[in-house]
Amino acid sequence: MPPGNFGKLELQILAALWERGPCSVREVQEAFPTRKRPAYTTIQTIMYRLEAKNALRRVRKIGNAHIFEAAVSRDIAHRRVIDNLLGLFGGRAQPVMAHLIESGKLTRQDLKEAEAIFDTLPGKERT
Repeated sequence: MPPGNFGKLELQILAALWERGPCSVREVQEAFPTRKRPAYTTIQTIMYRLEAKNALRRVRKIGNAHIFEAAVSRDIAHRRVIDNLLGLFGGRAQPVMAHLIESGKLTRQDLKEAEAIFDTLPGKERT
């Protein structure tokens, strides 16, 4: 997959496909709440952009409707977003971690779980 990031609407479209499986543009559009539903053509354009990024693929055609599925997993997409966020901070996680702690969005339990993951990784310093 080429480098780059996913925008909010792109992630929402991917989430609809992760949850529902293969869908048409109309089915993805209908996955949005009625009062915040983007126009059909907006969803279609974003889905074509995701296809160009190799994040979606067409799996079949029913009549005039193309059926798309996610070509990237939720985990990979989230990692890509996080990597791009860290890139804004020169690759340093400390400013992000500090903000999460100060805002109350990162708990001691989260830190314990992160430490357990860290301890399972080969070749990492344990200081």
